[in-house]
Amino acid sequence: MPVGPRVEENIVAVNEENIPLEREVRIDAPADVIFKFFVDPAHIVRWMGVHADLDARPGGIFRVNVTGQDVARGEYVEVSPNERVVFTWGWEGEGNPVRPGCSTVEVTLEPDGPATLVRLRHLGLPGGPGDRHAEGWDHYLGRLAVVVAGGDAGADPWIRPTPPGSTEET
Repeated sequence: MPVGPRVEENIVAVNEENIPLEREVRIDAPADVIFKFFVDPAHIVRWMGVHADLDARPGGIFRVNVTGQDVARGEYVEVSPNERVVFTWGWEGEGNPVRPGCSTVEVTLEPDGPATLVRLRHLGLPGGPGDRHAEGWDHYLGRLAVVVAGGDAGADPWIRPTPPGSTEET
């Protein structure tokens, strides 16, 4: 019996092996500085998104308009200041294989001398060739590292204009 993603009735099934997407980046900043970039709307949009509604407490909303058209939504599950943030994740809109709340992102901050290791695990993704979450996290964690260290990540090339008539905040 094959394992991994399968397509049934145009719906992508969740990765049966449940292999999480894992990324790690070392950032030249202390954990207390980095932590704000996952829980504060003004900080998160400096590296990912054009608008954010965040209520960083268990059960609070996590909603980021990532590209001007693609909105990630979930809720915070765990918030341990300067150590760990866990939130559910999914995409608003019809036809998305990862619906809001269907996957979970775990971010752990581990001091490493004057720097911090940022470990990200994204669980519950469908995987397979159509899943672009690995590419997305590589893109955005690179931007996070630049911004937190005091640099300018520049304009995000993934930002797209909000469609005419949309009520989405930018």
